[in-house]
Amino acid sequence: MKEFILEKENLSELTKEVMSLLPGGGVIILRGALAAGKTTFVSAFAKEFGIEEAVTSPTFSLQQCYGENIFHYDIYNHGIEHFMALGMLEELEREGYHFVEWGDNTLIEILRSAEIPFVVISIEKLDDKRLYRVDDAHVKS
Repeated sequence: MKEFILEKENLSELTKEVMSLLPGGGVIILRGALAAGKTTFVSAFAKEFGIEEAVTSPTFSLQQCYGENIFHYDIYNHGIEHFMALGMLEELEREGYHFVEWGDNTLIEILRSAEIPFVVISIEKLDDKRLYRVDDAHVKS
């Protein structure tokens, strides 16, 4: 596990870490309290790909797509069961980076059984900075 303490204006180090762990794409599970910075990180990641459009939380739409290979999901309101019932696992198999806010241990087990590479990033507020813990134990070697 790696840890980063970063300001929201300087997330490129974390973005590069994720891209090095998942060079061909994969799932990035984002965990943290409300307003911890989950969507802010997705926005910073999208900017690294040259995407200028505003990145917003998909809380009510379940999925947002940015460019051709950045996908953003939020399963807070409906839970993993609803996510699966809609056939969203197939979406996670698409090429690209899939950011899932509020992913739980059930999702982790599903990803393991489907052999989909993923990392878990836990975000903790620290005044004007955030502590990002990156668990890369789920990346294929």
